[in-house]
Amino acid sequence: MKIIFRLFAIGLFLVFFGFALKNTDEVVLHLFWGTTTKAPLILLLLLFFITGAVLGVLAMTSTVLRYRRTLMRHKKENEQQQKAAESLAQVRAQPPMPDTVMEQTGL
Repeated sequence: MKIIFRLFAIGLFLVFFGFALKNTDEVVLHLFWGTTTKAPLILLLLLFFITGAVLGVLAMTSTVLRYRRTLMRHKKENEQQQKAAESLAQVRAQPPMPDTVMEQTGL
């Protein structure tokens, strides 16, 4: 499976690299306040792709951190419940003391 994934990644890289080599023409990017920038098309596409990926990661950071905090809280609660269940199982596994049996039956 790793080999198939790596072959797919290499093929995808070659396709994008070929795309980059074909699109080296300079384009003009008109910005605000009358400024312009000239750069190869592939560089502008790469710049906007990286900017979008970074903004997407930053947008998801708060959600991921909230889920991590919730997961840690649930893990702690689970550990406490397991400890309580183990202690209860130990108490139930011990035979009752003779005095307590007498008191319970009313003898």
